[in-house]
Amino acid sequence: MPLADIMSHHVITVGLDDELSTLRKLFNRHGFHHVLVVDRGRLVGVISDRDVLREMSPFIDTLGERTQDVATLTKKTHQFMSRGLVVAHRDDSIPDAVARMLEHSVSCLPVVDPHGHIEGIVSWRDLIRALVRGGDAQRGGAGEA
Repeated sequence: MPLADIMSHHVITVGLDDELSTLRKLFNRHGFHHVLVVDRGRLVGVISDRDVLREMSPFIDTLGERTQDVATLTKKTHQFMSRGLVVAHRDDSIPDAVARMLEHSVSCLPVVDPHGHIEGIVSWRDLIRALVRGGDAQRGGAGEA
């Protein structure tokens, strides 16, 4: 089964100069775990919800919040995004994607076309869901609806 069959086509992107406060709002509103960073329509980085938590002061929205804590929310995405991109292509197989994620210790793979334009994203959750469905099909099970 190719990644095109399981990838998320709806991908949230941000720019290099978007602030940490914007990312925080996006993660809270949508409940996903990764955003892709683009520059002039091309993928240049990935940011996870864990990256946002690591960069943000733990005192935000607490009684102990200080001016310097609030200032952390103005950090720009280019200051803390992951630049070492590990990507996949829509025709890649699930086993190949799993191997790539394990080899590079990443939890998602942006899916790009040959020109580097974003087509989707695959997370470890998507891969596990597909593997479970495949196993159900092989056993004659109903799978997920």
